Amino acid sequence: MKYREWHEMKKPIVVVTHKLPAVIETRMKELFDANLNATGMQMSRDQIISICDGADVLVPSVTDKIDAALIERFPGSVKLIANFGVGVNHIDCNAAAARGIIVTNTPGVLTEDTADLTIALLISVPRRLVEGARLARTGKWTGWRPTFMLGYRVNGKRLGIIGMGRIGQAVARRAQGFGIQVHYHNRNRVHQEIEGELEATWWESLDEMLEHIDLLSIHCPLTQETQQLLNSERLDCLPKHSVIINTARGGIIDEAALAERLASGRLAGAGLDVYANEPQIHPALLELDNVVAIPHLGSATHEGRIAMGEKVVMNIRAFADGHTIPDRILIGVDI
Repeated sequence: MKYREWHEMKKPIVVVTHKLPAVIETRMKELFDANLNATGMQMSRDQIISICDGADVLVPSVTDKIDAALIERFPGSVKLIANFGVGVNHIDCNAAAARGIIVTNTPGVLTEDTADLTIALLISVPRRLVEGARLARTGKWTGWRPTFMLGYRVNGKRLGIIGMGRIGQAVARRAQGFGIQVHYHNRNRVHQEIEGELEATWWESLDEMLEHIDLLSIHCPLTQETQQLLNSERLDCLPKHSVIINTARGGIIDEAALAERLASGRLAGAGLDVYANEPQIHPALLELDNVVAIPHLGSATHEGRIAMGEKVVMNIRAFADGHTIPDRILIGVDI
């Protein structure tokens, strides 16, 4: 039976693992036979399997580990995993494909929000803003002094970007406004016009780029190739005054090695929005004043989360109507 014929017979049964913005949940109720998460509580693996019984579409998010073992337990009715989010490293896309299940994501709509947050961290860490705000609230601040809480200016510094996709380019555009020199490492060099617009210098070798920058911002997806891409050896390539910003995925950095170097003064600071074992944060990182740690806020705007939901709805509608699915993940293709 074709999807269009199937759609004319019934609304697709859609199950959602997380509470979504109210406007998106309302839209899902209008268009689909939607089973929403009214409590907002994280679902267990068994609960996910339970709600999938008879469902056509599963809508998970980054905190749901949809691995091969879980996919193997899915009922045959599930034909689409419409992820609420851009990254799909928490979904075994190969296992899904083997079961004939399509996977989609929500690219493009989080770019500006994540880039804004990256720049906020990029300024906050060198200028010690969070450390200063914490002190101001204690009542122990004794007043202005010429040498009090000195940080570093970002103007004129060299920023290295790992991953020059949508978000990396958005960060580079913002960095230009602060007079920051843009350098980048990407699997492939970006188009000459983009490189010219961003006044960006491409480094084929990541290790060589790391040796020449003051600020490092990570914007690549988490894959087998990028798992702990910034290991001990690569962290040691960075100059001692370097600051690392990560708004991509925590697993890209060896967190224990990072904490060790930050504690010893081998690196100057870090601004982190993501962590390898969320919601747990490596305890050594939390003990350091030169670390700004925030709880995965990259896309946390009203506009961004609604736009993500709209993407999910659009992908489900295209699937149900038998149309080309706009945000389908293709196996073996970078996102």
